[in-house]
Amino acid sequence: MKERERIIVSGLVVLLLLFWLGFLVHRSPRFAGSLWGGVLGVSGALLMLVPLAYMIVKRVPLLRRTVTRRASMRTLLAWHIYTGVLGPILVLLHTGHKFQSPLGIALTAMTLIVVVSGFVGRYLMSQFSQTIREKKEMLTQLELAYRATATELAEHPDQAAMLRPWSGFFARLAAAPFAIPGVTSPGGIPAAVRAVRLSDSMADLEYAIKTHETFKRWFASWLKFHIVISFVLYGLLALHVWAGIYFGLRWFE
Repeated sequence: MKERERIIVSGLVVLLLLFWLGFLVHRSPRFAGSLWGGVLGVSGALLMLVPLAYMIVKRVPLLRRTVTRRASMRTLLAWHIYTGVLGPILVLLHTGHKFQSPLGIALTAMTLIVVVSGFVGRYLMSQFSQTIREKKEMLTQLELAYRATATELAEHPDQAAMLRPWSGFFARLAAAPFAIPGVTSPGGIPAAVRAVRLSDSMADLEYAIKTHETFKRWFASWLKFHIVISFVLYGLLALHVWAGIYFGLRWFE
């Protein structure tokens, strides 16, 4: 997500959580069945259907080709994100903080879980991807510097011989504080010492990249979990709408 978009969505998620905690200071048993309560409920439910439409369009090639002629997938993703937060906010306002029925409690809890899981997954996935790209760029620069240093060592075998006593892991740890006494400028560092430092830095970066890629794979599974619980949410929402219609309209018979 872009920085501005991330700030706006973060604020909306915080607002959603604050609205949920509103039941500690406010409860209105009749608001959900009132005119404005109904307007908020219907509006929130319709907005919550937009993310479902996005998931369908994204995974059906024919629909994707048709829809993307008018709106890009980036635009559709933005709609998915905003409506996925605004809809639950309206739905929470619709409840009037009356959480009494098991269905209402389950629907509210699942709504919060879906929104928070989607936000966290989206934010962390983008952060991991950006961090991996940055570290790979740094690794490329270090590799170029290491090749230049290796070429310099090949031309000066006496400096290459300095590396042999510190080839072991523990020897290099012990030598780290004493490797270049008195040297302050990068240009004055011997090629042998630069080679050791560059190899250590590259090893650290490679390990960091593998770690971030592992977390990224984990969060790919987290995205599948988010989709599954989203369908559970839609099932509870459909049941809630059916119950509202059945138990509400039957009084007109």
